[in-house]
Amino acid sequence: MMNRFWLLAGLLAGLLAAAPGHCLPPLQMFIDVTPPGGVLRPPPGSYAGPVVIRRPLTLEGEGRITIDGGGRGTVLSIVSDGVTVRGLRLTNSGESHDTVDAGILVEGNNNVIEDNTIDDSLFGIHLRQARDNTLRRNRISSKPFDVNMRGDGIRLWYSSGNLIEGNVLREVRDIFLINSPDNRLIGNDTRHSGVGMQLVYAPGNLLEDNTIEANTTGIVLVYSDDNTIRRNRLHHLRSASGSALAVKESSGILIEDNDILHCGIGILANSPVHPENTLELNNNRFTYNDVAMYFYGEKGGHTIQGNRFEQNLQDIAVTAATSARDNHWGKNYWDKYEGFDRDGDGIGDQPHEIHLYSDRLWMDRPMTRFFRGAPMLELIDFIEQLAPFSEPPLVLRDPTPRVQ
Repeated sequence: MMNRFWLLAGLLAGLLAAAPGHCLPPLQMFIDVTPPGGVLRPPPGSYAGPVVIRRPLTLEGEGRITIDGGGRGTVLSIVSDGVTVRGLRLTNSGESHDTVDAGILVEGNNNVIEDNTIDDSLFGIHLRQARDNTLRRNRISSKPFDVNMRGDGIRLWYSSGNLIEGNVLREVRDIFLINSPDNRLIGNDTRHSGVGMQLVYAPGNLLEDNTIEANTTGIVLVYSDDNTIRRNRLHHLRSASGSALAVKESSGILIEDNDILHCGIGILANSPVHPENTLELNNNRFTYNDVAMYFYGEKGGHTIQGNRFEQNLQDIAVTAATSARDNHWGKNYWDKYEGFDRDGDGIGDQPHEIHLYSDRLWMDRPMTRFFRGAPMLELIDFIEQLAPFSEPPLVLRDPTPRVQ
C-alpha cells in the first residue's frame, strides 16, 4: 500500500514539474507516510519546504533531491531523536535573524546530518538544546549579504556532546557555540567568513585539525574554560581588528601544535581569571605574522614552551605598563636569537631577551600603528639599540631558548 502511495506521489511530482508555471510538490507528504525507523528515498527532483520530521527515520537524497524553503522560515526542522538526513540540497531559507531561519534546525538527540549541501540559507545548521548529534561533511554557505548580516554557518545553543566533523563552510558569519559544553569540532574548513569559530560560555570543547583561512578572525573564546585547541591551521587572517586566536576571560586553555601563518595578530590574550587556571601554549608555530603574541592586562602565569617564532614582524607585544616577563617561558625557538650553543645541547648558552625600543611608540599609542615597520621607526629602533637614552623595558626572558 505504501509503495503504491509513493509511486502515485512520484507521478504527481512529475506532472507538477512538467506543468507550466508549476509549484514545487511538497516533500512533507512523503515524510508523513514514512513509518518510524523507515528509509525514505523520494523520486529525484525539487520539492517545496518547509519540512518537519517528527519521528525517527532516514531521509536519503543521494545527491538528487533539493528542498526549497521558498524564502520562508527554516527549510528542514528535526524535532525527534534518531533521525538521519543525508545527501540533500537545502536552499532558500527565510531572512530573519530573530527566528534564526536556517537550512536545518535540530531539536533532538542522536541525529546524523551528513553529506548535505546548504546554500542561500541565512543560518546553516542550528542545534537548539540538542545532544549527541553528528554533523559530518556538509557544505554550507549563507545568503549573499555583508559578513555581519549573514547567519552562523553552524550554531549550537545549549547543546552538548555533539560531533562537528569535516564540514566545509564558505561565506558565512561563523561557527558559534553559546552555553554549549563538551562538543568536538574536528577537521572543519572555514574560509571567506567572519569569525572561524566563536565560543561564549562554552567550556570543555575540543577544536582539532580545523582549517580557518582568509576570514576576519580565527578562533575566539569568551568566558569559556578548559577548552583544547590542537593542530589547527590558522592562515591569512589579516584584519586589523582580528587575530588568529583571541582568549578573553577564559582559563585552563590548552593551545598546542597549531600553525599560525600570515596573520595580523597570532594570539591575543589577557591575564588569567584565576591564578591556578592559566593558558598553556605548547609547540605552536608562528610565522610571518605582524605580531605573534599580544598580551593585555598581563599578570603572568601562562606556560609558553616549545613554540617556534619565525619571520614575524614583532614576536611579542604588550599594552602599556605591562610585560610578559611573569609567564613561564622555556625551550621556544626564536629566529632573532643572537646567542650560541657551544656545548651542542640544542639550548642557547644565554637567555633570549626582548626589550622594547621604538616599538613602545605604537604599543602605547595605537594610532601610530600605521607606521609600524616603516623605515623611520627602524632607524629610531637602531639608534636606540646603539645608544639608548634610557634603560629599555624588558618584555620577556626565555631562559632556555632552543637553537636550530
